[in-house]
Amino acid sequence: MSGEAHGTVTYGWMEGGFFLIQHVDLGQAKGMEIIGRERGYGVTEPSKYIKSRYYGSDGSTLDYVYELDGDTLTIWFGEKGSPAYYKGSFSDDGDTLTGAWVYPGGGGYSTTTTRIK
Repeated sequence: MSGEAHGTVTYGWMEGGFFLIQHVDLGQAKGMEIIGRERGYGVTEPSKYIKSRYYGSDGSTLDYVYELDGDTLTIWFGEKGSPAYYKGSFSDDGDTLTGAWVYPGGGGYSTTTTRIK
């Protein structure tokens, strides 16, 4: 990941293929995120939205909602429609994601994420 935030973000599927695990190392910000559709015990259908929980090395836990529409990825902090969100677009070959986090009242940061093969 490069831009106003830079470091390494790696992804891998949890056994079973239902959850994607993200490991984050952006210098001071380190943690992991588990991304997938919620499905409680005894529930047969997964949730409508893709949700995640981030666990930071500083003890923080943050919740997100993901949406992929064509080549555009939106990640809302907390709930869908939140004023704090990330919006980015994948390149035609799917190897680059370019976008920015937007925070209420201004602020945020731009990033470019590049797949390393």
